[in-house]
Amino acid sequence: MRLLLLAGWLFLLGSGLLAKQREPANIVLILADDLGYGELGCYGQRKIRTPRIDRLAGQGLRFTQAYSGAPVCAPARCVLMTGRHSANAEIRGNREVKPEGQLPLSEQSVTLPALLKAKGYATGAIGKWGLGPVGSSGDPNAKGFDLFFGYNCQREAHSYYPDHLWRNRERVELDNGKIPGHARLDVAPENYDRFRGREYAPDLMMREAERFLRERRERRERREHREHRERPFFLYLPFVEPHLAMQPPGEWVERYPEDWDDAPYLGQRGYLPHPRPRAGYAAMISDLDEHVGRIVDLIDELDLGENTLILFTSDNGATHDVGGVDTEFFQSVGPLRGRKGSVYEGGLRVPLIARWTGVIEPDTTSDHVCAFWDLMPTFADLAGAPAPAQCDGQSFLPALTGRGEQPIHEYLVWEFHGYGGQKAVRLGDWKGVLRDIHKGGEQIELYNLKDDLGEAHDVAAEHPEIVERIARIFATDRTPNEQFPMERFDPS
Repeated sequence: MRLLLLAGWLFLLGSGLLAKQREPANIVLILADDLGYGELGCYGQRKIRTPRIDRLAGQGLRFTQAYSGAPVCAPARCVLMTGRHSANAEIRGNREVKPEGQLPLSEQSVTLPALLKAKGYATGAIGKWGLGPVGSSGDPNAKGFDLFFGYNCQREAHSYYPDHLWRNRERVELDNGKIPGHARLDVAPENYDRFRGREYAPDLMMREAERFLRERRERRERREHREHRERPFFLYLPFVEPHLAMQPPGEWVERYPEDWDDAPYLGQRGYLPHPRPRAGYAAMISDLDEHVGRIVDLIDELDLGENTLILFTSDNGATHDVGGVDTEFFQSVGPLRGRKGSVYEGGLRVPLIARWTGVIEPDTTSDHVCAFWDLMPTFADLAGAPAPAQCDGQSFLPALTGRGEQPIHEYLVWEFHGYGGQKAVRLGDWKGVLRDIHKGGEQIELYNLKDDLGEAHDVAAEHPEIVERIARIFATDRTPNEQFPMERFDPS
């Protein structure tokens, strides 16, 4: 028996696995903005080209039943950062704070970057924040990030040519003037130059992300030379593409067929006009794809791949055909029902791709059901830290690595204050939906996702016992929230 144990130990030592286990993994979390479940080639998209993200999926694991924390920006990001599902979360809808920002996370909220920072991680966030103005309790520096660069405010992010971004608490002025994200024309102009500036925010944020990664590598080399270990890092990249307004680089637009568009978009449904809206929207996703590819390439160039978990996902489902977008043309949510703002599958189910060279098996898929609130315990596992007691999630590290037994959720629950008030539960293959709560809606819809992925056939009348169970979850697994009241479920 001792010989067998010694042989096994020598095998692990020789393979490098013991060394990997002693070194906490770096984490890179890339979050797209309003990218639909069906808008990537590896999830069935046939018109929009996404070769770099498709390659990432081929190098790792693609989840088919992953969910956001909410169907719009701020509450989804709140769930991601705090590990509390949206019926317990502090922020349950988009809500602005003047002059710039959104409702802040509280001083008491425990966040993912703060948890990792306490375990020695260097932490950076580059992209769009939306969880509290500069200087507030929800400021990204106050919630655990050593570095923040990008848009603090969601509304400012409607323009890809803003007049400023933020580096931590310093306002960085840009040479764009004031190019708003909304305009409406009566007649198509000769050109659309008025909607473009000199400094394109996604490029600025890419350069900052690349600088962060190169600095981590340089510090690692200096530490190795001195026989000290470098700190692991957590890099959160909430990119703004493909959220509107539609302002992609022209070279990407030209790569798509001219015959897609028979008329320009003049701003009739919000955001900015564009001469070729279908090509323009595809170009925004291709631009995102290129940025993801550059991040992955740099991680490999810096020889960080074997100790870095890369996760790519989206904050919610595809936009609901505003700003010139045609989600029917692209089949942006595949076979699913609903879009952004809806608790049907199309608003909540999102792509999730994971790569960790040498640890995650390449070109694999998983039907494990997981959600944003599972990221905190998963990353805590990687860092060797316990998840906070109030965390609603469970680690899916076994599903990522193929090692150990993966716990299964009894159910997932969502509570969304916007769009009339909505709640949803995923209970095995059952999906319960309650809409128009603020208007007195009481009828729970029931769908069997195994047989009816498109949620077309309400079978509530045939399964009253399942409906009753879902009703109990709606009523009991939640915390009242004064900022986002829900009269039917709040104590009188």
